[in-house]
Amino acid sequence: MQISPSILNSDFANLQHELQRIADADWAHVDVMDAHFVPNLTLGLPVVEALAKVSPVPLDAHLMIEDPDRWAPDYAEAGCRSVTFHIEAAADPRAIARDLRAAGARAAMALKPATAFGPYEELLPHLDMVLVMTVEPGFGGQSFMADQLPKVRQVREAVRRHGGEIWVQVDGGVSASTIEQCAEAGADVFVAGSAVYGADDAAAAVSELRELASRHPHH
Repeated sequence: MQISPSILNSDFANLQHELQRIADADWAHVDVMDAHFVPNLTLGLPVVEALAKVSPVPLDAHLMIEDPDRWAPDYAEAGCRSVTFHIEAAADPRAIARDLRAAGARAAMALKPATAFGPYEELLPHLDMVLVMTVEPGFGGQSFMADQLPKVRQVREAVRRHGGEIWVQVDGGVSASTIEQCAEAGADVFVAGSAVYGADDAAAAVSELRELASRHPHH
């Protein structure tokens, strides 16, 4: 059970300090948005490259951008250990995954809430993680969408059938009150933004979330 706090909810004027606050987490989740694929603009390659140099934990980049075929490998080369592209924006997902792995990153595919998993199950052998969005991507602080839990379950069952070390990540509204439902449905990597960065003690929030998730082992 891995916790990946999202720096989307952190203080952007003090990113190095904000990364230190989550030194006990498994990953730092970095939301890259281009104002095209989603209606928000956050940060891009130069900032990610700088963060990779100072982060106490590996970076988990979530690319909410058009043309990941062109851009995703650059994020692996910038030092991200896991890079997630959106299937809705990908022209050749197999090639993206191959390029990411060649650059030394775990390759992951994300699904927006309205996107069905079924048509993409055949991509599992090429992937290291599947991200099921539990909010509409674009902004932090949104409410958890429980109607995405059946999709999490579906992905976990498909991963079991295929075998291999493929993680199932959830992102959006994950908190102390929702993380157990996610774990029970089959998630094992949890992105939490407000739940960690909104807490006085980010490290305590991370360990509480990890403890709650660990009550539902499913491997």
